[in-house]
Amino acid sequence: MSFSATVKEELAAQISSARHCQLAELAALFHFAGGACENGAHLTLETENEAVARKCFTLLKKTFNIENVVMQNKTMQGRTRLLPDDAAEHKVIQALHLMDGTGSKVALNVPVNVLLIKNSCCLRAYLRGAFLCVGSMSDPEKGYHLEFVCSNREQARQLQSIIQEFQIESKIIKRKKYDVVYLKEGAGIVDLLNVMEAHVSLMKLENLRIVKEMRNSINRRVNCETANISKTVVAASKQIEDIILVRDRYGFENLPDNLRQMAEIRLEFPEAALKELGEHLDPPVGKSGVNHRLRRLSEIADRIRL
Repeated sequence: MSFSATVKEELAAQISSARHCQLAELAALFHFAGGACENGAHLTLETENEAVARKCFTLLKKTFNIENVVMQNKTMQGRTRLLPDDAAEHKVIQALHLMDGTGSKVALNVPVNVLLIKNSCCLRAYLRGAFLCVGSMSDPEKGYHLEFVCSNREQARQLQSIIQEFQIESKIIKRKKYDVVYLKEGAGIVDLLNVMEAHVSLMKLENLRIVKEMRNSINRRVNCETANISKTVVAASKQIEDIILVRDRYGFENLPDNLRQMAEIRLEFPEAALKELGEHLDPPVGKSGVNHRLRRLSEIADRIRL
């Protein structure tokens, strides 16, 4: 099972105890996975996701005590009313504010009525329902990406605004005929999973993030140390080349004692670091002193080359 499917299974099992939150999540299910039949007069639910269907049945039963539900698979031709009972359907449509301005047609491809998402807990429930219907998430082992695929810009903007209510940044991009609300930051995705109360998935993601960050940190350190070693080797090779030139064409006997000693020590310990070279000198000197003497030897070599 993919990570995205795991998150959805967890969200499908999360049932709010408060009726107003149940209504908010039910509204999300209809706005993002609902449809209409018979000239737009009746509700349908068209989804291939069993988690969405189960959640819809559970919420209808808890909020309206409705058990007589007909499920229509997306791949089947035609549309079947979700609630064959007119009275039950009317009760659901009114409670979820699903009628258009004329009061004659079901209106779903519009932002959800703000009366259903006044509270923070209802916003959380609405986001759960939205993710169940149109949300997806990439494998965190490969990268961080979470998105909601909305049918129009108004729905996308409202969803982005709801996410922003929890101080989480998201962006909207046009993809073919859809408007996609997406997050690409690992921290933001973790926060959103927490908001939707997918706590088990959150912990799995956090564990993966920790391992990934540790791996990246180790790689950076290894790369840094490798670069430093390479830099030291190149510098040491240049120093030895300069010292051999000074020895052969100028003579160590013509150097001041401190430079002569430095030149001899460097030739004797070609792989030693500056600190180690300084400890071999008599008297010992620090890294800056060693570096100064080697630089003077290089200047002498450069004058010889002219």
